[in-house]
Amino acid sequence: MIDFQTSPSQYQHWKLKIEGAVATLSMDVQEDLTLAEGYKLKLNSYDLGVDIELADAVGRLRFEHPEVSVVVITSLKPRIFCAGANIYMLGSSSHAFKVNFCKFTNETRCAIEDDSRHSGRRFLAALNGTASGGGYELAIACDEIYLVDDGNSAVSLPEVPLLGVLPGTGGLTRLVDKRKVRRDRADVFSTLAEGLKGKRAKEWGLIDDYFPTSKFQESINARVQNIVAACSQNGVGPGIKLNLLKVESTATGREYKYVKLKLNRMRRYADLTLLGPEPALPTTIEEIQKLGDAYWPLQVYRELDDALLHLRVNEPEIGLVCIHTEGNLNDVLSVDQTLFAHRDHWLIREITLHMARVLRRLDLTAKSFFALIEPKSCFAGNLLELSLSSDRTFMLKDADDRGEIAASQLNAGALPMSNGLTRLQSRFLGDPEKAEEILAHKGSFSTETAEEAGLITFAPDDLDWEDEIRVAIEERTSLSPDALTGMEASLRFAGPETMDTKIYGRLTAWQNWIFQRPNAVGPQGALTNYGKPSQAQFDYKRT
Repeated sequence: MIDFQTSPSQYQHWKLKIEGAVATLSMDVQEDLTLAEGYKLKLNSYDLGVDIELADAVGRLRFEHPEVSVVVITSLKPRIFCAGANIYMLGSSSHAFKVNFCKFTNETRCAIEDDSRHSGRRFLAALNGTASGGGYELAIACDEIYLVDDGNSAVSLPEVPLLGVLPGTGGLTRLVDKRKVRRDRADVFSTLAEGLKGKRAKEWGLIDDYFPTSKFQESINARVQNIVAACSQNGVGPGIKLNLLKVESTATGREYKYVKLKLNRMRRYADLTLLGPEPALPTTIEEIQKLGDAYWPLQVYRELDDALLHLRVNEPEIGLVCIHTEGNLNDVLSVDQTLFAHRDHWLIREITLHMARVLRRLDLTAKSFFALIEPKSCFAGNLLELSLSSDRTFMLKDADDRGEIAASQLNAGALPMSNGLTRLQSRFLGDPEKAEEILAHKGSFSTETAEEAGLITFAPDDLDWEDEIRVAIEERTSLSPDALTGMEASLRFAGPETMDTKIYGRLTAWQNWIFQRPNAVGPQGALTNYGKPSQAQFDYKRT
């Protein structure tokens, strides 16, 4: 059972230091403190446990230290920044774990870029030694990269020549889409196991600059001070503390304050219920800051995030998640109105951005999602996004007990998908006016008007509801999980491509396939034979 909760006082592999507007996040991986047995985390290589701490630090900085305008990511180990994902860990892991590991590390690096893009915090990679594989991929998620010029340190993506797999956390996409490295140079670099050192790495655009050992720290400090002086983040605060979530875990599920997860393992599906807010929540910034991490939109989405990660990694045989909500529609809409009214305040901005990231985590989760809308539901505003994220939506038609759904200002763009569109825009790609009509609609939608507006898939009446839901669940869970994963990932992201959709839709899909091929993981595969005297043997037929 993998726990995704941690805090700086519990970190084993990272040191977080705050000095005014500057945060230094130093990697110091303890090689014996692994998440599983059978490998050592040498040379600052990492497993999921190391990345869980990194993800926590990146998210925690946004809420607890809004005064920070520059984050320096570096290493405490001499002559090594990071050797990337631990190869022996990958080689001994199940296929499902390898894929979910890559997906989580991708999401962590995208979270760094999300912070930089929307919150103005700049990330600087100070490579005091070699950065290879996932280590370099962490660096290129930052805004700027500086490498020590000590005669030995280099940057590299050695996965293709050494392991027969791809750089698993966005390396290929960020080389050409973000750093705009020429395709032919990217091709050479990605097949050059030893990588490139300072001068050539800068010429090719792989780093921003390099400095001799004697001037490295001085040069980093000077660049940091220049960024601080030009940054608008100065003077923002104070932050709020993110406490560990309270969760009761049993053999049949998990229960948080606002999120309930019930596992129906024999039938391979789960019920995930989100409780709406209490009535009359605070509406002023001062009151919201006093509530801190207990403020409903922040707490419920932190709980949802933890539940999704638990489902991904710890419940691989749960193939379908039925999403329910319980509460008052107007209370949810009231919260959305408060968030929209104070959207320019740093804390409200961070809460809304966090909600958006969690919803994207749901979009990218390899489970089927059905939204079940009943009279007690509160699929309104931000919670309507759960329905719009789902692969199918069922809404009960009952003349005596009317259910309703509603849109809010947040559905108009505050919670975008990875493709840059709102979920309404993605849903009505062929009829964009429909999305505008829904946003302009006054009041709520009944089952009939929701069906007419195209917001739901099916509207069974009260006589057929239980049977239709039961049959839909049984049919879905009887299908091939592999085919469903591919189908859902293809259908969920209509519209334009972005760097994020390329990373998840192209890279992760190809990596998923390569992780199952004999050339990588077969008895003579490159990943299987890494570090052994025997050489990899490839089937040279192109597929």
